[in-house]
Order: sequence, then structure tokens, then C-alpha cells
Amino acid sequence: MFHFHRVFLMPIMVSKKSYENCLKTMYGFRRFGIKLGLSTIKKILAGLGDPQDNFACIHVAGTNGKGSVASSLASILNRSGYKTGLYTSPHLVRFNERIQVNNRPITNEKVVASYSAVKNAHSGERDPTFFEFTTAMAFFEFAAQKVDWAVIETGMGGRLDATNIINPALSIITNISLEHREYLGNTLTQIAVEKAGIIKKRIPLVTGIRQKKAFADIKRIAAGKKAPLFRLGTDFKVRRRQGQIFSYFGIENVWHNLQTALPGSYQVDNAALVLAACELISKNNTVITPDNIREGLTKNHWPGRLEIIAENPIIILDGAHNLAAARNLSKFLSTNFAGKAITLVIGILDDKPYKGMLKSLLTPANRVILTRAKTDRALEPGKLYEVAKSLTPDVTIIPDVGQAIKKAVETTPHHGAICIAGSLYVVGEAKEAFEKGLIGRCGPSK
Repeated sequence: MFHFHRVFLMPIMVSKKSYENCLKTMYGFRRFGIKLGLSTIKKILAGLGDPQDNFACIHVAGTNGKGSVASSLASILNRSGYKTGLYTSPHLVRFNERIQVNNRPITNEKVVASYSAVKNAHSGERDPTFFEFTTAMAFFEFAAQKVDWAVIETGMGGRLDATNIINPALSIITNISLEHREYLGNTLTQIAVEKAGIIKKRIPLVTGIRQKKAFADIKRIAAGKKAPLFRLGTDFKVRRRQGQIFSYFGIENVWHNLQTALPGSYQVDNAALVLAACELISKNNTVITPDNIREGLTKNHWPGRLEIIAENPIIILDGAHNLAAARNLSKFLSTNFAGKAITLVIGILDDKPYKGMLKSLLTPANRVILTRAKTDRALEPGKLYEVAKSLTPDVTIIPDVGQAIKKAVETTPHHGAICIAGSLYVVGEAKEAFEKGLIGRCGPSK
């Protein structure tokens, strides 16, 4: 059972310096890199009284769409009257975005309180990684705020991901493609097995996996654990109508004229996974009405994913941080902005297939500005230059993200479009620059 220290039950005020010192310490954990495994997170959570056992939860894994599915589910659960936690990564502008309750990032005071609790609880053989530490903070905070439900997104993979300590009411694997090969494996089969690590004994699994071999692996593992399996396209389906409007033909229900507020044709498939999840958890005395679902889908907002933040010129933010996401973004731009002059501002991390990503994203673009996020994982723009130059003659290097966007805004026609992509780190820096007013709206006239 979870136990609180008295200090965390009392309202507290923290200074900006205290908050910033907590973040500085946590970011310092990144020097330990990524260490997959559950022993350290188990010890931390045991020291906290195993807060993860104090609320119902849904576990979401997959290559793309995890955040969209998780945020939509949290939105629907909240609209259904349940106090709902949401844990996702990475954040775009502020750390607090990672840990949300009722669709709101937690306060600085809550960050400091949960940080202090985790720091005091840790007594493992090695220092925790950044992700292990923040995962423990999220579980502590959700228990402290007595949420009814928490939707938990994996950080990487599944089997040895720090979030895999939970006992969910439902598991979701959105899709699978090659990613993080140095950690998860070089084949779809190896990656499928890692993602399937979140499958729990007799706990239902919803998936959107389409590849036959990868699905066969998932099906085999689910069968071994007697976990009921529900697959998009087989056990439930969607039929698209106009734009983001669709009909859902579900496990037991049929709902027409639904709409997702998230742009992109693939978001209809993500919504189908969400609706299947709603059907399944509704069997366990969780009341979710069709009206709750409609409202939750239409009110959900997931920043940095096909997010249009300005007009004249249109400015689009999309993480597009791997090859599958880059292809989806390219399709979206080609379909929705055909005939427009598109400026691509892009920075890519060093573990991504940058050649394929550039090839996809430069297909609908007229020119590209190469940049670099402020992280040691970012590729130098010079490495991107030779590939980009072979795809389009108009290539510019501006290493600073803010300056790269400023140049794009100044030189893109009002009737054109700017797409900022390639990494959620780049998108985060872009959002921060716009929010702080560091980039003026000074594009040329028509």
C-alpha cells in the first residue's frame, strides 16, 4: 500500500530556483545513457510503497502513434468523469508536460515534491537513468493525486522499459517498424518480441500491427499468456468518410459519424485502437458513453504532431522523428498542400535513418533549411547537406533552430507553407521560440 510522508500532503510553495535545480539534477542523469531493465525501477518504487499499484492503468507501446493514442484515451476517460493521469515522453517545451492529470501538466510544486520523494527513496546499486527517475515521479504523483486511471506510454521497446513494472487493465501496441536497433534488434521480429514484452497474463491486447510476421510473433506471445488479442482490420474496423470523419465497426458496437481532431489520415486508425480500448475497459465497470467518446476525440489536442500554429504562411510542426513518421508527413504535405511553395526546416537525431527521412520529406518541399537541436544526439547539419543537395538545389544550413525558422518566415511567401520537422527536440525549440515571441511574423508580400 502507498504511504505519504506528511510533508507531501501539505500545500507547499517552491522557488523557481528549487524547480530548476531539480531539472538540472535530472537532466544530469542522461550521462548514464539508456539502460534497459527493471531492477532499478523496482527498488525505487518499492521505496515509495509501490505507488503504481494504487490506480488502474493502460499501457501503450509501438513505434508511432503512442502519444496520440495515449492522449486520446486520457481525454475520453477524463470526459467520462474519471480523474486521469497521462505519462508520455519526450516533452516539447517544459518537463511538466510529461506528467499530466486531467489533461493538465503538473505544477512546478508537484515536480519538486515528486522529485524529492524519488530521490529519498532511491537506494539501488546504480544511479537511475533520466527515464527511470521520471517514471517513478509520474507513478508517485498519480498515486498522490489519487487518479482513477493512468495512461502510460512506454519510452522505448516494452519488455525492459521502466514503465513495464505496471499491471495494466489493458495493453496496446500501435504498430511496429525498425527503430532503436542498437537496443531493440535489427529485424521486425526482434522488435515485435520486445514490444510484446508489455503483454500480461490474461490481460487483453489491442494492436494495429499490419506486418504478417510481426503480427504472428505478437499472436504467439499473446496466446502463450492467454491474453485476448484484438487486431485492427480483423476484430474491429474503421471506414473513412470525409476528412477526419469515420465510422467504427467495433468488437461489440458500431458508431457512425465520429471525428478525431488530430490531423492526418493515419489518426483514424489510431482512433480505432482507442475505441477498441474503450469497449474493452467498459466491460470492467468503467462507464464510457458514446457521447464521452465523441467529445474526448474532438477535444483532444496533441502538440507537435501535424500542429498548424500560423497562417500566411502556414506553419506546421511535426516531430516526424523516424522513417515511418516522415513518410506519413510527406503524404500529408503532398495531399493537403499540393501546388504550395513549401520550405522544410529540419534537424534529425544521430540514431535515425536520415537519408530515407530526407528523401521522403524533400519530395513535397521546394527548399530546405538544415538545423540542429540543442542535444548531443543531434546530427550536424553538414552531414545532412550532401544528401539534401542531391535531392533539391535549394539547401541552406542554419545550425540554430530559432534562427533557421526566422529565416524561413522572412523568406517564405504568404501563400506558401513552412514545415518544421525531423525531431521532437527541434519542434520543442520551435514552439518555445514562437511562444516567447522570438520569431516575428515578417514574411514577404505576395
